[in-house]
Amino acid sequence: MNGPFDHDANAVDPSLADRIASLAASVHIPGTRDRVPTLDHSQILALHRQSGHSVSCIHRTALTRGVLPLCYLRNCPALSLDEQLRLAMSTVAVVGAGGLGGQVLVTLARVGIGRLIVIDPGRFEESNLNRQALCTHSSLGRTKAQTAQNVLYEINPGVEVSVHPLRLNPANCTQLITPADIAVDALDSIEDRFVLQKGCRTTGIPLVHAAIDGFFGQLMTIFPQDEGLAGIYGPKPSSPSASLGNPAMTAASLATLQAMEVLKIILGRGQLMRHTMLTLELEKGLLEQLSFS
Repeated sequence: MNGPFDHDANAVDPSLADRIASLAASVHIPGTRDRVPTLDHSQILALHRQSGHSVSCIHRTALTRGVLPLCYLRNCPALSLDEQLRLAMSTVAVVGAGGLGGQVLVTLARVGIGRLIVIDPGRFEESNLNRQALCTHSSLGRTKAQTAQNVLYEINPGVEVSVHPLRLNPANCTQLITPADIAVDALDSIEDRFVLQKGCRTTGIPLVHAAIDGFFGQLMTIFPQDEGLAGIYGPKPSSPSASLGNPAMTAASLATLQAMEVLKIILGRGQLMRHTMLTLELEKGLLEQLSFS
C-alpha cells in the first residue's frame, strides 16, 4: 500500500510559479485562432530536477499561473484552463481496476485528474486480456493495483496515484475512500457495490455506478442522499449466477461514460445521470434513460 498524497503540492511556491511563467511558450490551439501559454514535458522534468517539486505539483502550479502543460493541449477549448486546474486539484477513487476500472483510470489520467486512488486485490490472468486496458502479457500474474500505478505514470506523471491491493469491505471502505471527492464503482459484485455505496454515504461523496453483462451496460450517478442501488437491485441484493460475458466494447463504452460523469460532477456542467439509469445495448444500438425520480 502506497503512502499518502503530496498534499503540500496544493501550496503554490512563488519562485516556482515565476520560473514556470518565464519558460512558458505560446502555442496555437488546433482548430481555433487562440493561443495558450504552455510548458512541455522536458521543461517540466527539468523543473522537477532543479526544484525538487513533484511533477504533479508543477502541473498544478503551472495551471494556477495560467500555463497549460502541453499534454493537455488537445483538451482545449472543450476544457478551459480554470477547468483543467479544477481537474488537477481533484481526487477520484476507482474501486476495481479490471474491465471498467482500468479504462476509467486510463481516461481520467489522460484528461488530467490530479489524484487517483486505486483499490483492487486481484492479479491479472490470461482471461483478462480480452477487455482490461491495463492487462498485457507482461503484466500477467502481477497485481492490478500496482500495475495501474506503473501504467498511469507512463501515461501522465503529473497524476499522483495511491494504490491499495485490498478488497473493499465494511471495515476498510470509509478509510480507503475518505481522501476522494468522488468514487467510481468498477466492481463485479453487487454485494460489494452496496458496501461502496454505504461508504460513500458515510463520507458524503458521489458514486458513479456502472455494470456490464454481454453487450448490455448500465450507468447511474448516486449522491449520498439518493436511493441509488436499492432502486436498481432491490433492498436485498445478490449477484446473478449466470453471465453473458464481458466483451471489450461494452467495458470501454461504459467506462467512458463513467469518466464523463466524473468530469461533469467536478466541473458542474452537463446533465448528470442522477435519479436516472442510462442503459446501453450495443448489439442493437439502443441507448435509453430510465427515470427513478
